Amino acid sequence: MSSLLKASNVESYIGLYTILHDVNLEINKGEAVALLGRNGAGKTTFLKTLMNLVSTRKGSIELEGRSIVGVPTHKIAKMGIGYVPEDYGVFDALTIEENLRVAMWKEDKETLERVDSVLDLFPDLKVAYKRMASTLSGGQRQMLSISRALVNENRIILIDEPSKGLAPVVIEKLAHALKAISKDATVLLVEQNFAMACAVADKYYIISEGRTVNNGDIKDLMQNKELQHKHLGVM
Repeated sequence: MSSLLKASNVESYIGLYTILHDVNLEINKGEAVALLGRNGAGKTTFLKTLMNLVSTRKGSIELEGRSIVGVPTHKIAKMGIGYVPEDYGVFDALTIEENLRVAMWKEDKETLERVDSVLDLFPDLKVAYKRMASTLSGGQRQMLSISRALVNENRIILIDEPSKGLAPVVIEKLAHALKAISKDATVLLVEQNFAMACAVADKYYIISEGRTVNNGDIKDLMQNKELQHKHLGVM
């Protein structure tokens, strides 16, 4: 099976500091992959590197065999990589409806059908469809941020720390929604909440100090308490 997204020996830097030293990752179409590691390991930087929000110093990044290193961010998005940033990335001064419309590449039948699908997936957004984003709770803002990435026909969705700062009951609801999304879309999930990552993902990669140190089936990681403690701090 040819990979959808492949990163090989990736190094990237912010200012004078190299953050990623040797990251390798490969995702096939239809997979849900969790990118795990302690705080400061380089997970968010890696997603930003994929989107060329952080510069790649060395290594290769390919989307279906085509290099995206150095490609402008807006063109990477047009190539089919949806990005849900850690800070939600919604427009507070716009309504939910307007946030979704701004995110659309085109307003055709297929796109509008996807909008209907995300509103079914997140009923809170359907109820509050005409409300300003600034009035939403943290969980609802996260739902809107994810929905903005789902209205287009993306090949892969990058989701950064969706459970951050949310109440357990909201995290559980979000995990169910992400699991449903992963049945129809390819997902790369950065998540500090190990239980949520396990509920959503099929595979995992672990980054430690800017390097890929382990990967495999998420079910195997769930059984490996030593690896969890060493690289994730799970007790």
